[in-house]
Amino acid sequence: MTSASGKSISIDPARHAASVHGTLDCNDCHKTIKDFPHPSKIVKVQCATCHADEASHASASIHGAADVTCQSCHGDPHEVAAAAQTKLAKCAQCHADEVKQFRQSIHGQAAVAGDPDAPDCVSCHGPAHQIQVSSDAASPVAKNNLPGTCAFCHSNQEFLSRHKIPFARPVELYRQSVHGRAVADGDGAAASCSDCHGSHGILPSQDARSKVNHWNIAVTCGHCHADIARTYLESVHGQAMKAGVSAAPACSDCHGEHLILGPKDRGSLVNAARVSMATCGRCHSDERLALRYNLPSDRVPSYADSYHGLASRGGSQSVANCGSCHGVHNIFPSTDSRSTVNAANLGKTCGNCHAGAGDHFVIGPVHVQTTTGPAHPVVKWIRWTYLALIPMTLGFMILHNLLDLLSKLIRRQPRHETGGQVSRMNLHFRIAHWGVILSFPALVFTGFALKYPEAWWARPLLLWEGHCAFRGLVHRSAAVVLIAATVYHVIHLAVNRRDRLFLKAMLPQLKDATDLVQVFSHNLGLTKIEPQFAKFNYAEKVEYWAFMWGTVVMTISGFLLWFNNFTLRHFPKWVSDAATAVHYYEALLATFSILLWHFYMVIFDPLVYPMDTAWINGKASADHLRHSRPAYLRALERAHLAELPTEPSDYGDEQGGTSSGNPPAKT
Repeated sequence: MTSASGKSISIDPARHAASVHGTLDCNDCHKTIKDFPHPSKIVKVQCATCHADEASHASASIHGAADVTCQSCHGDPHEVAAAAQTKLAKCAQCHADEVKQFRQSIHGQAAVAGDPDAPDCVSCHGPAHQIQVSSDAASPVAKNNLPGTCAFCHSNQEFLSRHKIPFARPVELYRQSVHGRAVADGDGAAASCSDCHGSHGILPSQDARSKVNHWNIAVTCGHCHADIARTYLESVHGQAMKAGVSAAPACSDCHGEHLILGPKDRGSLVNAARVSMATCGRCHSDERLALRYNLPSDRVPSYADSYHGLASRGGSQSVANCGSCHGVHNIFPSTDSRSTVNAANLGKTCGNCHAGAGDHFVIGPVHVQTTTGPAHPVVKWIRWTYLALIPMTLGFMILHNLLDLLSKLIRRQPRHETGGQVSRMNLHFRIAHWGVILSFPALVFTGFALKYPEAWWARPLLLWEGHCAFRGLVHRSAAVVLIAATVYHVIHLAVNRRDRLFLKAMLPQLKDATDLVQVFSHNLGLTKIEPQFAKFNYAEKVEYWAFMWGTVVMTISGFLLWFNNFTLRHFPKWVSDAATAVHYYEALLATFSILLWHFYMVIFDPLVYPMDTAWINGKASADHLRHSRPAYLRALERAHLAELPTEPSDYGDEQGGTSSGNPPAKT
């Protein structure tokens, strides 16, 4: 066959018949025989006769702008096959480098292996007739659209499971990240999928050529964060990575992979409240790494138990974390002069929070465990003293009260309630007691919330820690109330001569020891004689003096910790560590003493159950006194008012007078 110009045209009838145009007549494309052009001259407008939509899209695409003809991709129009997708070989005619990279990529290798899920060019770039340049906002590979394009496969859970891809929801996590949000907001410089993984030459992370291979991540991140990458590569971590240490952290080990968040985001792995335990602690508390690389094993637990660590675990954003002292990307060994914890630089580092560090006071050991591990001899002595004292004291309380409870329940006799009452606590004593009642539970709750910030009961209190030191404010306010109540009590006794008789009645006597022996003998069934007491028994005396002692100890240690700059300026570092240990152990002892000792005496003792109401109205049950303190009650009855004894030394009312303010009656 020849064209109007006389050129020969060769057509294979069989192949033409098998093509998508096999049913067409020559004139459908060529119009008339006299106007019969060579196939290479057929223009897009002629294809548009049958393929109007495709031709329209192609004209508007990047290929249309480049004047790429239909034949460039589809080949000889007489032999156009019915393939649904354009073959790589066709794209390679113009995009040889990109196709070569694709064939070597994880996607291309999957295609070669015959994986039906393997993507080809149009899977990412869109339909062949609608391909747009990547800078076009409508392109599937535009920065803003690329996550959605990748999500077609990588957000498909069946696809991920079928191909054993371990990363769960990578695209969804990326969209929540600082990069994903920036891209969604139109930031053209923010990283999208191809910036980290590559575009046509995507390789698995275990491939040494991969951009996200462990050894290449710093370089990949450095394309945008050049200064940070340079600093990291000079740091102890970067140098270890260069030396081939596989456990050396790269950028993604600290910042995460797809869900990279800004440091101010509370969910970020490098957030001030999380970086120490969630990020640094992941390696520095690993026993295997510590053994393999000779790393100190006490750094993370000692930080976690310190004030800094406890406050950080509670959500504080302002307290010092690992990065505050050691640096962030610029971490160097302490022997390096560039290190922020080098001896020459430590004063400046600590001085960021503690003015005068290194000048006004000596910086002692920082990583100190006050409850376990190595410590100053004084701290060790405090630790072992309380570790012996606490179980012995609480064990005695449990045994004493359990025997007393069982004895009274077994020998229980009907209680004759006359309703009679005697004066037990005047208003001044009750005011001091109310102050303790208000402050002590608040101190216990807020204090142990600092020590155990992950506990379920502590979390509600710590919700505000990221914004303000709410827990600390409540704790210190309660401490002021407790101190004020104690001072009020002391002043009250100092200025009121008659009420000072309370102290005389509270002084320990030899009879208290014999009473204790008698109580145990009676409760064990060794004697049938029930013990009888004076105005205050040994249990009340022990509790009163233990409370006063504990208040002094907690006040001194608490102020040393509260005003830490003063403490560090005037005392060696071990004093602060000792105060921390004392404050914690004394708090444990005081809390359980109240629960086991005081609550039994005023609530669970069968003789006073359901409650001794003296702390409310100042009155005690005359029936209780008749059973346990008959001599004391008789002294009150001799006063005819049942509130006062006949002798001043045995005044039943702490104020030394009647509840109505009358002087003691005489008999």
